[in-house]
Amino acid sequence: MNAGSNQSEQSNSQQSGASHDALDKSNVPSVMDDSPHGKAVAAVNAMSLAERVGQLVMAPLYAGSDPSSLQNLIMNQHIGSVLIIGNWNSGTAGVAAATSALQSYAPANNRLLMTTDQEGGLVQHLQGSGFDQMPSATDQGTMSTDQLRRSAAVWGSQLKSAGINVDLAPVVGTVTVDRTTNDPVGALDRDFGLDAAGNADHAKAFIQGMADSGIGSAIKHYPGLGSVTGNTDFTADGILDTTTTLDGAEINAFNSALEVNPSMVMMSLATYQAIDPNNPAVFSSTLVTDYLRNTVGFQGVITSDSLSATALSGVQPSDLGVRLVEAGGDLACIGAFDYVQQVLDGLNAKAAADSAFADKVKQSAIRVMTLKYDMELAK
Repeated sequence: MNAGSNQSEQSNSQQSGASHDALDKSNVPSVMDDSPHGKAVAAVNAMSLAERVGQLVMAPLYAGSDPSSLQNLIMNQHIGSVLIIGNWNSGTAGVAAATSALQSYAPANNRLLMTTDQEGGLVQHLQGSGFDQMPSATDQGTMSTDQLRRSAAVWGSQLKSAGINVDLAPVVGTVTVDRTTNDPVGALDRDFGLDAAGNADHAKAFIQGMADSGIGSAIKHYPGLGSVTGNTDFTADGILDTTTTLDGAEINAFNSALEVNPSMVMMSLATYQAIDPNNPAVFSSTLVTDYLRNTVGFQGVITSDSLSATALSGVQPSDLGVRLVEAGGDLACIGAFDYVQQVLDGLNAKAAADSAFADKVKQSAIRVMTLKYDMELAK
């Protein structure tokens, strides 16, 4: 149920997708590639530009908001993913009512990726009847990996009953500074509290437990927020990482977690001086394309941390999705509703004016749709 089969299969399906494209263009009949990737190529080939762009945007539905507030975005602007965010206290039944309404706006053959932040401890957006009170990730780190996998399967089954299909967790960052000064992770006990190898093993157990219940996962925040002081959600200060490298243990914890096929990788909004001092990770082609795609070999969905976060407040909203896709990312996660239309408009305008960018949009849409076929959300 998770994103992207192993890398050799993805490589093969990429090659078949490339040949499929070529055959389509010359109108030569071809044998249908029945893999999730092959189905995704065929589906995206049949989409309009606006439909492709819509698959690259994740819009938020806050607790207390009516699902109908997203109806136009889903039905007419083809938004393909929703983030269930805020303090939902209505239990599994209340969340299920909202997710069911949202899914009713989507095409029957292309349902929504329905995500939330359900890490545990201080970051558990869905609570109430039917949802366990999850321990913090640091407490999860005291469990054996077998125990954590069993627990995550239970938490995953609760998400599934509420209509969620991807948990934007776990945090795989390793805290390398004083925990109390590490605002985004350590101070909130969002990490497993172990060394990089231990964090990787517990992340794998969490991902596998979620998968046991049919729930995808997103490892975050690549390549780690454990060495900064500022929380990128709320500040643009203290978010320059001066120590993380491409050959260090911290990034290798994430790469190790990829072995169990999480559905997505979520990119950090911090900047990494030793990797690409000129761009936050989410906008760094050096990190996203050259390293994560081409060196590590991850061909699944790469999503952003919230593009409306304070860390990116210096970037025009209409440029946010464009910069993500230009770097090699796929899915623009947006925490603020009023950014959604601006991100959509920016992507559509850039793709209409720039054929090379339009091709990147197409490739990103194929990756998102591959995940949907893999999770049986698309038919």
